[in-house]
Amino acid sequence: MTTPREHCAFVTELEPTAAQLLERHLAQSKEWFPHEMVPWGRARDFAPDWEWSPDDTTLPAEVRSALFVNLLTEDNLPYYFRTIEAMFGRTSAWGEWVRRWTAEEGRHSIVIRDYLTITRSIDPVALERARMAQVQCGEVPEPSSPHEGLVYVALQELATRIAHHNTGKLVDDPVGYEVMKRVASDENRHYLFYRDLTTRGMEIDPSGMMLAIERQVREFEMPGTGIVDFSQHARAISRAGIYDFKIHHDLILAPVVLRHWDVEHVTGLSSEAERARESLLTYIGRIERAGRRLSERREQRDLVDAARA
Repeated sequence: MTTPREHCAFVTELEPTAAQLLERHLAQSKEWFPHEMVPWGRARDFAPDWEWSPDDTTLPAEVRSALFVNLLTEDNLPYYFRTIEAMFGRTSAWGEWVRRWTAEEGRHSIVIRDYLTITRSIDPVALERARMAQVQCGEVPEPSSPHEGLVYVALQELATRIAHHNTGKLVDDPVGYEVMKRVASDENRHYLFYRDLTTRGMEIDPSGMMLAIERQVREFEMPGTGIVDFSQHARAISRAGIYDFKIHHDLILAPVVLRHWDVEHVTGLSSEAERARESLLTYIGRIERAGRRLSERREQRDLVDAARA
């Protein structure tokens, strides 16, 4: 178990890499404006007695669930900011990064909410009530160390990018697709920042990072703590193939944890970290098998549904 002093030393040694990755991020980022992406011409006033109905949209329920969860996660941004700033600090490249990251994530909630309101794709009353509940709840993952924080946000940002991208593909509207594509592009750059910081962290403290990776992979959940009816929405998102065990293994655990971080070949580990690696590889194997079974069941269900149609 690392100590607060060791945490501080770890963050300090990582700072030059954070500065380099921040420069890369700013150089690759392209300025964009939410108001230019929203189809304002479709807007109309909401009458005082108007009530939303599923008939107001062509979006399937599972796509609405994905948009609902992703948007409310963005709304809970102040608490993510608080956690990251407390963990890495508010000065130097760390502070500059977390403020930039927060500004970009806030833009995502603006464009998604404006699009959903204009198109009436989700009940705006239910959405606002859920936003109030989510932000007042203030729940957010609280990693116990900078090591775990890096791993969590790397996995979370990639998972969010995948969820946004897959949701966009199911939105039967070119404008909605472009909104989700743009947001996913930002999320991918956020993921690359944290992925490469984690890579550097493994060079500095391989044992500490291996312990962090094992725990965060084992405990990982898509952001959604505190969201109204989150379990119900998560099941719908999985059924639609927007985000499930197979996607989690094939697009996150295999390419990032196994190949990019190459956990199987990390050297210089303590005995505790070696045990964590063994546990990690076993767990990833279980996720792969669970994802394959889930995919097979979905294919069988789709065949039955097609036969009944």
